[in-house]
Amino acid sequence: MRYQVIRLIVITFLASSLPIGFLPPGPGQCCYAAAPKAQNVHERAKKQQTSQKKKKIAQKSPGKTSAQKKKTSSYKKTTKRRAAGTAKDLHLTSRSVLVFDEASDRVVLSKNEDRKKSIASITKLMTAMVVLDAGLPLDEKITITKDDIDTIKHSSSRLAVGTTLARSELLRLALMSSENRAASALARTYPGGTRAFVAAMNAKAKSLGMYDTHFMDSTGLRSSNVSTANDLVRMVQAANAYPLIRIYSTSDVCEVPICGRMLPYKNTNVLVREGKWDIDISKTGYIREAGRCLVMRAKIEDRPMIIVLLDAQGKNSRIQDARAIESWIKSAKPGLVSGKNAAGTGPDTRG
Repeated sequence: MRYQVIRLIVITFLASSLPIGFLPPGPGQCCYAAAPKAQNVHERAKKQQTSQKKKKIAQKSPGKTSAQKKKTSSYKKTTKRRAAGTAKDLHLTSRSVLVFDEASDRVVLSKNEDRKKSIASITKLMTAMVVLDAGLPLDEKITITKDDIDTIKHSSSRLAVGTTLARSELLRLALMSSENRAASALARTYPGGTRAFVAAMNAKAKSLGMYDTHFMDSTGLRSSNVSTANDLVRMVQAANAYPLIRIYSTSDVCEVPICGRMLPYKNTNVLVREGKWDIDISKTGYIREAGRCLVMRAKIEDRPMIIVLLDAQGKNSRIQDARAIESWIKSAKPGLVSGKNAAGTGPDTRG
């Protein structure tokens, strides 16, 4: 009995000192026959521990996660925005800005260029293109009627009801002096009338790729005449292909025979009147909802630039913005200007 107890103690002691998973051999078996199985168990345990360690390391320091990729993309966008966002550094008051270098076919300055804004009398550039596209006789006499009186903003005009002028003169006054009654008469005498004229304006806009632009009238007095700075670059480029628009929109002054006397008119763009800029296309615009607007195609440092300024605050703000842009371009070093591969009484709303 004592021998059996001692034998049991010895077997228990030996079993506790053997590798995990070892089973005592049966009769006639070597006591080391199960050792390879125990070794496999140890290897699997080590592999599991190694795998768990790798997972923990991967969780702490992953490779290229989607969050990192998003962060990198955001950084690129921020860098790009800063490159084209120097408008903020210039402290421009215009709420939408776009300066396009036609020579390099790239934007050099931008601010809210995709935001839809009311464009006021900038509309009249499209009015002029539709008139000229129609091939109507420019020497045909057109009489101002009561239908041409502004009942929206009640703006003033020196073209009294009954005034008769050639279509070309009305076109000049609409472009140069932003005459609303002239623009209204041009649309009214279009084949099919004003409604057909406005439809032609919108069709023309679509043909030019101006998909964020919509017109409701030929004068720009309606605040629902909207566009973006991007779209207006396209419109200015298209208008530049019309020699008469280039001439009329950049005339500084002219005299028109009205009621037996010559009445002087001047360009609404002071930069045209000053004569210091080399301007090919010019158009101003103003109604309360649109703010002060200005579009130009001008050469700066012998480079053709299209400048679009929308919703500037303050009477002279759009001119100050244009001058600031000119100075910035002239002082920019190579590589600094960069960006990615537009007779009555009442308030004066003639741009």
